[in-house]
Amino acid sequence: MKRFNVLMSAIVLLASVQACAQNKKSPKAVAEGTIGGAEIKINYHQPSARGRTMIGGEKVPYGAVWRTGANNATTFETSSDIKVGGETLPKGIYGLYTIPNKEEWTVIFNSVSDLWGKNGYDESKDVLRLKVSSSKPEAHVETFVISVEDDGMVLAWENSEVKVPIE
Repeated sequence: MKRFNVLMSAIVLLASVQACAQNKKSPKAVAEGTIGGAEIKINYHQPSARGRTMIGGEKVPYGAVWRTGANNATTFETSSDIKVGGETLPKGIYGLYTIPNKEEWTVIFNSVSDLWGKNGYDESKDVLRLKVSSSKPEAHVETFVISVEDDGMVLAWENSEVKVPIE
């Protein structure tokens, strides 16, 4: 009987863990690609708008540092030195943060890549900052997405899209 109880407890625990993993509101995602010979890998979590105003709203206000996703801070990894907006970003792993605004976003590569959200974010550890224009995507983007293209990185969510030039 004791074995049965232990077995049943283990099954219930496993089922609970699996159910929680499947019901995450902001699932993990990875964007990968090659730009100018450098392998780019971006690890992030994808929040969804679910009828809320996110960019410029209460959750992601204009003019404030955002972790650029949900949960852990987004990380940006490059296998070799690259140019971001004409500035050199050395090979390495960075925390990727942004400051959204209506017309333009500030994109931040920070030397600390292992934070929860933006807790502990320190501007003095920024390696590179650049401003990029914001545009409206062709259609509403329900779930935040990052993509790596031949000439840069694209961040899109709701009615906002920015392209970060990378070479």
